[in-house]
Amino acid sequence: MSIGKKSKPTYFNAIMGVALVLFLLGVLGWLLINGRALSRAFKEDLEINVDFHDNIADENVKKMQSILDHQPFVRKSKIISKEEAIQMENEVEGENMVEFLGYNPLFTSIALKLNEEYVNKDSLEKIKYFIMQSNVVRDVTWPNVVVDHMNSNLRKIGIILGSISVLLLIVVIFLIDNTVRLAMFSNRFLIKTMQMVGATRSFITRPFDTRAFINGLISGVVAAIGLWIVMSFATAQLPVLSLLNDPVLLTVLIFSMIVLGIIISMISTHRSVVKYLKMHVDDLY
Repeated sequence: MSIGKKSKPTYFNAIMGVALVLFLLGVLGWLLINGRALSRAFKEDLEINVDFHDNIADENVKKMQSILDHQPFVRKSKIISKEEAIQMENEVEGENMVEFLGYNPLFTSIALKLNEEYVNKDSLEKIKYFIMQSNVVRDVTWPNVVVDHMNSNLRKIGIILGSISVLLLIVVIFLIDNTVRLAMFSNRFLIKTMQMVGATRSFITRPFDTRAFINGLISGVVAAIGLWIVMSFATAQLPVLSLLNDPVLLTVLIFSMIVLGIIISMISTHRSVVKYLKMHVDDLY
């Protein structure tokens, strides 16, 4: 009875220790998910302008829009007339361009927003080539510098966060393993005593494996609750984060945290029990 009472605080410390490192891994996972969603939002918000020749008929513009809407790279499109274009330009410049120039220098156009995977230099060039085959299209433009810098920066951020994730995962596995092994240290005499009275290895390891499963499950649930609290607080402070959250990926993240806690706890516990079973009694002191 005395061994059981002494081991309870150790189990509690082990559970909270595992929960803490799983929580840290979960927070990084959440940042990665938000970073991925933010990258998609930036790319899908980029506009590609399809300018038409002057005095083009409205029906030709609508036909072109219909053709583009059926292409796999188009997420949505909007026709901008010459009048709408000059009005927007006047608002940006703060003066009436028509009065200043004596004519409207802009063209009727279609503003395209593309699917994320097509927002890169090579895909955009292919899209331009496809659209420019129409004799009613004057030009296809997009902010080249923005696309190049955005893809370059997002790639660097992805590499950095990915490297941190791998490093943290290794640290998490190491910390959980050591935390569990430390918890099992207090049970070494109990394990050896059971072996000395004739208990089989499977009989001895079974209750510890079961306990490890429960402890890992509790740790994962505690870490998931902590992550949910942080996410709720962050979303309350920055409501825009709710638009970035992907329910499917968040569910996978939380499930992975719980499974990781269970698997590492069970493996570390089983290894520790087997280790003490192989040790000589004198080596336990």
